[in-house]
Amino acid sequence: MSENSGEQQVSKGEKVQETQSKSDATLLLLDGHSLAFRAFYALPAQNFSTTGGQYTNAVYGFLGMFLGLVEAERPTHIAAAFDLSGPTFREKDLPEYKAQRPETPPEFRGQVGLIQETLESLGITTLTKESYEADDIIATLSVRGAEAGMRTVICTGDRDSLQLVNDDVTVLYTLRGVSELDRFTPARVKEKYGVTPTQYPDLASLRGDTSDNMPGVPGVGPKTSQKWIEKYGSLDAVLENLDDFGGKVGDALRENIDNVRLARKVTEMVRDLDLGDLDGDGDALSALRPRDVEASRAVEVFDDLQFGNNLRNRTFRTMGIEFEDGNDTEVTVDDVADGGLGKWLTTHSGWKPNRAGGDAAVNRPLVVAVTGDGAPFGGRADSLALLDPQAGDDGALHAVAIDLSDQDPKDEEALTGYLADISAPVWMHDAKRAWHMLNGSGLVLAGVEHDTALAAYLLRPDVRATDLADVLQRHVGHELAADAPAAVQAQAVRDLVTALTPELSKIGAMELYLDLEVPLATILARMEGHGIEVDKAALQELSDDYEGKISEEVAAARDLAGDDKLNLSSPKQLQKVLFEDFDLPKTKKTKTGYSTAAGELEKLTQQTGHPFLGHLMAHREYQKMKSTIDGLIEATADDGRIHTTFNQRGAATGRLSSSDPNLQNIPVRTEAGRHIRGAFRVGEGYQTLLTADYSQIEMRVMAHLSRDPGLVEAYREGEDLHNYVGSRVFDVPVDQVTPELRRRVKAMSYGLVYGLSAFGLSQQLSISPGEAKQTMDNYFERFGGVKNYLDEVVAQATLDGYTETLYGRRRYLPELGSSNRVARENAERAALNAPIQGTAADIIKRAMLRVEREMTRRGLQSRVLLQVHDELVVEVVEGELEEMTALLEAEMDAAAELRVPLDVSTGVGENWEAAGH
Repeated sequence: MSENSGEQQVSKGEKVQETQSKSDATLLLLDGHSLAFRAFYALPAQNFSTTGGQYTNAVYGFLGMFLGLVEAERPTHIAAAFDLSGPTFREKDLPEYKAQRPETPPEFRGQVGLIQETLESLGITTLTKESYEADDIIATLSVRGAEAGMRTVICTGDRDSLQLVNDDVTVLYTLRGVSELDRFTPARVKEKYGVTPTQYPDLASLRGDTSDNMPGVPGVGPKTSQKWIEKYGSLDAVLENLDDFGGKVGDALRENIDNVRLARKVTEMVRDLDLGDLDGDGDALSALRPRDVEASRAVEVFDDLQFGNNLRNRTFRTMGIEFEDGNDTEVTVDDVADGGLGKWLTTHSGWKPNRAGGDAAVNRPLVVAVTGDGAPFGGRADSLALLDPQAGDDGALHAVAIDLSDQDPKDEEALTGYLADISAPVWMHDAKRAWHMLNGSGLVLAGVEHDTALAAYLLRPDVRATDLADVLQRHVGHELAADAPAAVQAQAVRDLVTALTPELSKIGAMELYLDLEVPLATILARMEGHGIEVDKAALQELSDDYEGKISEEVAAARDLAGDDKLNLSSPKQLQKVLFEDFDLPKTKKTKTGYSTAAGELEKLTQQTGHPFLGHLMAHREYQKMKSTIDGLIEATADDGRIHTTFNQRGAATGRLSSSDPNLQNIPVRTEAGRHIRGAFRVGEGYQTLLTADYSQIEMRVMAHLSRDPGLVEAYREGEDLHNYVGSRVFDVPVDQVTPELRRRVKAMSYGLVYGLSAFGLSQQLSISPGEAKQTMDNYFERFGGVKNYLDEVVAQATLDGYTETLYGRRRYLPELGSSNRVARENAERAALNAPIQGTAADIIKRAMLRVEREMTRRGLQSRVLLQVHDELVVEVVEGELEEMTALLEAEMDAAAELRVPLDVSTGVGENWEAAGH
């Protein structure tokens, strides 16, 4: 392959290991640790981590660089060489070799292993050699590649590799980040350093290399070294002519001869390592051809990394990893005559149109796939396919495709009746989204039996990608085209039901799936469809008010700074004002200067009380609130209501969240939050809003799971929990627990659920770490059951690899076994939190089902609109308030049987704020 061919791109599905002639063979060698560190420092660690706390920025950057190289160079053979921990032969000769390098950042730990695992899952060979460096492996392979007539490309951040450059070996040296590379050919080495590649180690020995802790000759820099090597030809020749060098430079050279010779020795790469048998029969380095791999294994690795679809799809496309197109069972789309849909439904499911009520014993399931727009307000269904999951006598699966814009009236009647029949079981993927499509076209969806999006979520709650194509790839190993017709999508759902239900049964999650998550999806869809009315004018007035407050804070801050153009949103300008003009104590150092993050500024405010900081913090808070308010205004639909989306598959713990807009962002106890909640009001035709929520649900779950006698007694006796705990922790009577003491124990009680450390508690309460530790010690001494539970839950999760809620919801935490301390500690905090938060989430979901079913049984016309945190918001029709209040209290209370009672509070009002309690 000519060097110019590096500009060609690998076409979709083309395997990089496709056989080529020897003269066209290209060997790509990667300096693993070097590239991993480059990637780590190029991408901010805080932006790349798994839900379990494992940082992945180096993995992400490495993969991006690797794919770019494969796409550009089109290698036929690939190997990645990595260093091993422990000394190499170079440290034995030169103990100070690389000794100055800083300690590995904690965020980097564990990522090299993930890079190696990822490469292996893609069929790429990774190599290490005890007592040697990756450089030596690369040097050896470059020699063997040349012997086989290959073109070799080395990618590294180590300039010592330049000694390997020749007409057949090119070094791509990383400059900045993960994308800017300097291509070193012999001519480029000469141009850059004034020497040939073979002379480069001589130059480096004289000049020194700070990255490897080799000082070189004092006073001799790159230009002098280059001039000497160019004149004499080699280091040996320089040392043979020492008398030619006078003055201080000559003295320095003579005084450091031994060091220079030693530096030259360790700079030279080993080119004849025994790397085992890498050749096949007559096929040099055949072991370095990318291997055929199982797509499902590669999917699993990418799921664990949680990078999302784009990088994974690019990787599979570039590496030629392909899935099966589908299963072997043929799908026949039946040609149903106008008016014949009812008969088709009867034949394939047993369902009969115009029947009064359904008979679940008679009806067999059908798979339903819908295409269209699944927005909560204004959704639309364009087409639909029904598929019989049981093959017919002809061995084929039978389906019917329906164009909803052009239906026969009889077919429309049959379809409407079938979908609305709760006893007609249907299998779907993302039933909530399908509900909105169908609802927008005047169709009601009632009998959902399986939702494969929810099944996949319960099996892998940490995986964010749950669209049909992704789930099919992950669990079945089949490819689903983006433009696949509805009938093919239905077949994919059928295959997933077959694959996922045994997996759910294996982990004991079928009840959670069938009896909780699947029916909840329909309830959430109805809530999204209802929406909640807002006073848009009141929100606009509030937005304008905050605009004025923002302007006031900007003016005051600029006045103090003496700069009428100061941009309070510019970190660079703030750094100058705070740390140069005002000479305030320095905050945490970052790449771009001293930090102006909120947490750092809060500490600085407590430390100095400088008035400028007060205006700056207020400005940020007002901007945040205005952004929230403007988002609500923008989200208000044409019907005057906000139709948020409830994310059933968003949190690994099982908690519901909301988006577009996020209603959980609205503060509860601040003045701004009260004004915003006041704009959410009862709609026309309804009497009032009714709210109900659980009091201290997570602490009650903690009491139940820990069985701590003190906590259980406090709740059973109806004590104020935080006063009760405070009296025992601080050894004072209950009536002498001050607001400050109550605040401390409250912060600690809730903090324990999230793995709060003594240092974290000290930061939160602005007390010394010693005082915080003493408080925690007192807490655990008085409430030993809590301490035992917290220790046991982490130990059990480490043993099992997952945590479990009271109702069997699992959260997998592989990072509990990580060698990376940061990732492991993050996973331990998640292990503490998941059973408690997850059980609380399960309880509120169970309550929602009970409330909805009882409302339906009684024929009530009121409707549940929102679920935010542990609160339900209901729109009540005239005459149902008393009954709805009692119903909410009874059904929410009965949602769980714990060792302690649940406490349900209700409130009534014309708006959300007034209905608070």
